[in-house]
Amino acid sequence: MINENDILDMTCLSRAEIDAIAQHEHLSQVEAAEIGDYLMHIHHGPQKVQGMICDDIRDALRKHDLIQARALYKTLHEFLAMHPEALRGNG
Repeated sequence: MINENDILDMTCLSRAEIDAIAQHEHLSQVEAAEIGDYLMHIHHGPQKVQGMICDDIRDALRKHDLIQARALYKTLHEFLAMHPEALRGNG
């Protein structure tokens, strides 16, 4: 039987990236994993994921949550390293 961890591991996204999508879209991790994986396979989808992470960083900064903002910045940096096609202007 497939469990939640199996679903999360089947995507091309890290747990931190899935968490950022879940936070941005107010979804469960499984739902965020499904949407994130879908976005990573459509035209301009990786840029949309990048935008979600950037939105989350801005939201954390507005709330003066520097710990969360730093964690999300690390997530963004790792996301762009693994998915250079997500850089704005590419694609």
